[in-house]
Amino acid sequence: MLIAFSALLLVILLALAAVLRAAARHPESRASAEHIDALLPQMQCTRCGYPTCVAYAAAIARGEARINRCPPGGAAGIRALAVLTGQPVQPLDPDCGEETPPRVAIIREDICIGCTKCIQACPVDAIVGAAKLMHTVIPQLCTGCELCIPPCPVDCIDMVPAQPNARDAARSSLPHAA
Repeated sequence: MLIAFSALLLVILLALAAVLRAAARHPESRASAEHIDALLPQMQCTRCGYPTCVAYAAAIARGEARINRCPPGGAAGIRALAVLTGQPVQPLDPDCGEETPPRVAIIREDICIGCTKCIQACPVDAIVGAAKLMHTVIPQLCTGCELCIPPCPVDCIDMVPAQPNARDAARSSLPHAA
């Protein structure tokens, strides 16, 4: 009986040692939500299915979400998350959208009715204006999340490629701009 107990104890100790050795070889598999969040583009776009980048990072850290659900991060973001978490690189989940170049919102101010719905939808406070007055986007703050588009009742918000001076470039690309 003592020999059987000793053998069982030895097997348990060897298994525990193997698990600890594996964990020591792959510390990246225990990535914190904070480290994961630092690799995300902070667009707060919700395309991953989570309300914020921090919530998505926490889900990855808990093993509840795959690393391929962030279209703004794209393939480069997935590769970085794979290195950090020890998960395999996967293609972007098409249910979350497509990878696109950086873009910013522009409000066609001549059409804007000042309803403030875009201001309420913007997760980064990149839209300024007041009720019943036109609104505008601060391009340096706009993450391109597109969350301002659906609530707009007059369809006066466009997404344009982000450029060093995004507002001027965006305005010149609109059909009504002179």
